[in-house]
Amino acid sequence: MVGNAKKWDEAKRRYRIYLKLEKRLSEHTVEAYMRDVEQFHAFLQRWWDVPPGKVETTMIRRYMAWLFDRERAKTTQARSLSGIRSFFNFLLVEERIDVSPAEFVESPKAGRRLPEVLAVEEIDRLIAAADGPTTKGRRDSAMLEVLYSCGLRVSELTSLRMQDLFFGEGYVRVVGKGDKQRIVPVSGTARERIMRYLDLRAPARSGEETLFLNNRGGRLTRVMIFTIIRQAAVRAGIDKRIGPHTFRHSFATHLMEGGAGIRQVQELLGHENIVTTEIYTHLDRERLRHTVEHHLPL
Repeated sequence: MVGNAKKWDEAKRRYRIYLKLEKRLSEHTVEAYMRDVEQFHAFLQRWWDVPPGKVETTMIRRYMAWLFDRERAKTTQARSLSGIRSFFNFLLVEERIDVSPAEFVESPKAGRRLPEVLAVEEIDRLIAAADGPTTKGRRDSAMLEVLYSCGLRVSELTSLRMQDLFFGEGYVRVVGKGDKQRIVPVSGTARERIMRYLDLRAPARSGEETLFLNNRGGRLTRVMIFTIIRQAAVRAGIDKRIGPHTFRHSFATHLMEGGAGIRQVQELLGHENIVTTEIYTHLDRERLRHTVEHHLPL
């Protein structure tokens, strides 16, 4: 019915505004949440023509079964359900519904995959492979050094601004998820590489304050950072699946191995929930188990 379609469109419009203004999520994250709702709505239209306020738990369970039947990854299923829950929680906040139909839908259990971690020697090889006498070489090596030694997310790296550098005090200001700011120590090596880059850095486009620029004087994209890292990995002879988050995982793991406390690592990474940081304690135990199995004749 046309009336129900309009109700969905209006609910989705308000939900998008809520995610952007109230939750203060990035555009990329907002689009991911909206995509989950759009896909669920498209499924509903095939079977039930109901407005958002009339969705029932059995309908969501049927959708999850539909994803399972199409052999979608458990992580994809779990993410989709998370997006649907978020939408109906929003309707609860708006008092459009009294109970969320997604509340008691079980999320598929996915085994926790330990992240790829690079040794310090591999990090050094990657940064050296990216380095060079040109502006690009100096920029790329500086970016990878900052990505690792500050433990940044790729979005935090690409949005780092000139005014976020406080080299005299020995730190950088990082704007993380939800525009939350944190202060992160910056190593002497990272400072030196940034200064080398700034010696050759071309003027930014009008109004552009970003530190690391592309060859047109604008902000680098996530795809560009992935490409730079993969090219450096090939030159360094490192045959692993490496992306920007690999540097962040390696940073956190090396800190834990060096004796840093989990609360310290949580603060440096900008994790809102310490449960997110606890993966590095699991990782540390897993590496220890492999070391024991390799060296002891069990």
